[in-house]
Amino acid sequence: MILVTGANGNLGSATLATLRARGIVATGGSRTPAEGMRRLDFDDRPGLDLAGVSTLVLVSAGYAEDDRVVGRHAAVLDAAVRDGVRHVVYTSLTGAGDHLGFALAHRATERLVRASGVPWTILRNGLYAELFGALLMWTGEGMESAFGDGALAAVAREDLADAAATVAADPAPHSGRSYELVGTPVTAAQVADRLGVPHRTIGLGEYRRRLLDETAGLLPFQPPMLASIATGIRHGFLGGTSPDLARLLGRPVRDPLAAAVAVASAARPEARG
Repeated sequence: MILVTGANGNLGSATLATLRARGIVATGGSRTPAEGMRRLDFDDRPGLDLAGVSTLVLVSAGYAEDDRVVGRHAAVLDAAVRDGVRHVVYTSLTGAGDHLGFALAHRATERLVRASGVPWTILRNGLYAELFGALLMWTGEGMESAFGDGALAAVAREDLADAAATVAADPAPHSGRSYELVGTPVTAAQVADRLGVPHRTIGLGEYRRRLLDETAGLLPFQPPMLASIATGIRHGFLGGTSPDLARLLGRPVRDPLAAAVAVASAARPEARG
């Protein structure tokens, strides 16, 4: 049986839905499981139960400080070894993102995966096109961001879910391999053009100030993460492409610009009513 962690999250739920749509026996794991899922709380190490799981799709539990994220991943990997899981598929971060504020937790987890002794596949996911669209800010005159003219090789989340499902369904050919799953480069100006509005660049200092504003409602670890994304895009470190995703999918990748535009459009003030 295949088990997908984080099954109530966006990537986990999409991966699980894709597997089931293909007629593959799979279940989800979550600390708040829906009907038919398995309770799986990474912070409850003694309670982790992976009995009967042949392939584990470990969706990164990245919504915390690095030490807590790595500790959670270590706990579930220990359970995988103990309970006889035969393959681990880990959703990591693109290699181009090594400078990002959340990269170290991914690289530390990759080490743990490789050292576990369980056959593995690492999916180095690019940043979501949906995230790119969500990070663009609306003003009375149009849109603004700290991305400048930089491009992001964004990828539609649905493509990453399809790729994870493809590997999980038949993991043996992918054993011991890492894939760079990025899309095609998009810019903030392209999104703004599609929406028929101008785009204005703000400085990184102004962007960080806004992130640190108490009204932003961010957790302490989030502002440096978001600021690192902005400077990475702005200075051209996240625009590189790879054929891996299209090869895994056996088809062209979805248009990331369309996904980014859809999210940005939904956040438009008049769209929200």
